[in-house]
Order: sequence, then C-alpha cells, then structure tokens
Amino acid sequence: MDGQNRTIEITQEMKQKGLRITPQRFAVYANLLSRCDHPTVDEILTDINRDIPIASKASVYSALTVLREVGLVREVLLDEGVTRYDAKVEPHHHFVCEGCGQIRDLAWEVFKNLQINALPSGFQVNAYEITVKGRCDRCHSSFGQS
Repeated sequence: MDGQNRTIEITQEMKQKGLRITPQRFAVYANLLSRCDHPTVDEILTDINRDIPIASKASVYSALTVLREVGLVREVLLDEGVTRYDAKVEPHHHFVCEGCGQIRDLAWEVFKNLQINALPSGFQVNAYEITVKGRCDRCHSSFGQS
C-alpha cells in the first residue's frame, strides 16, 4: 500500500474512534502500525522525531493514552517495570528471547488447549495472555558457541 493510501486509512480509523487527529497522535499510531517490536515510549519518541521533531515525551504519553482508551493500541507488560506498546490489539501471546531481547507475537491458537476452567473455584477470568521466555532460533543456534 502506498503512503497516501496508508495515511487515508489511518486517518479514517482514528476518525471512526472519534479522535481529533493531531500530528503527534497520527505519528505515534502510524509508527506503531509500522513495527512489530513492541517499543517503549522512548523508542517511539526517538523514531518519530528522527525525521521531523514534532513530539515530546509528554505528547507521546498523551497520544498513547488516548489511543489505548479507544482500543487502537494496547500496553504490553513483558518485563517488570517496562511498558511497551502494540498496535496489534486482537488477542495474541508473546515470545521473549532471553538472548537478544527480541519479542515475537504468537497466534492465540498456539495455546488452544489451555484449560482456564481448571483454575481454582472462585476465580473469574476476564482476560489472559501468555508470555513465553526462551531463546529465538538465532540465539539458540549460537548459544554455547565461541
């Protein structure tokens, strides 16, 4: 899809959610849609300011808060104390490589046999997400090699 069509699509999505489209909101959302690495606020800020400095850390936080509230992005907590963001809002799980830190999405169906109903009685599950930690293909194949 060319840049102009992508811009129109993003604009329409944001308008459908009732958002006023500011340059910062647009830039943050477009940036998240273009990546799959689950960036932090600082990574988003650096990326969108690389070409045209239009955002501050506060404006990125503000844009993310609004985008999260309307369901266009979600927070992902994979490491203690580190909040990451994802524009893929449909249910999915994550794999985190302990070697290189890469984060990969895992399809929801990967854990289709998970038995939530086996939890102790009295637990009411509203949502869940699984984070699997290990080594990716690249780190696993180089693990232990000199």
